[in-house]
Amino acid sequence: MDTECRSDYVKLKGNVYPCTVSLAMDLVGGKWKAVILYHLKDGNKRYSELRREMPAITEMTLSLQLKKLESNGLVYRKVYGKKPPIKVVYELTDFGKSFVPVLEAITKWGNQVACTNGEFINEFSS
Repeated sequence: MDTECRSDYVKLKGNVYPCTVSLAMDLVGGKWKAVILYHLKDGNKRYSELRREMPAITEMTLSLQLKKLESNGLVYRKVYGKKPPIKVVYELTDFGKSFVPVLEAITKWGNQVACTNGEFINEFSS
């Protein structure tokens, strides 16, 4: 497989990118998108489960990032029921599942960096 971009520009869903790295980072980049995908890689989760697993993320940010991941086709939102209380479950699409090997490589690399240059801690205090 060729790892170089095959042309000067890439177009996806009406957006033009200077290279495939730019395209990929638009889809999964930022502070929270990859983290959300990581938490969904082993199965579907409700919003409240994601919030518990990521206490540092605000409700607004989680909601916005889930909507963005859904619009990018990486996450599927399934609604059960027609009137409150309804159940909403998020899961990876097949396209989202194709990113799991990248998530696993990022996790492995992050663990290596933490072991070599940092430390693992159980609580965060500023």
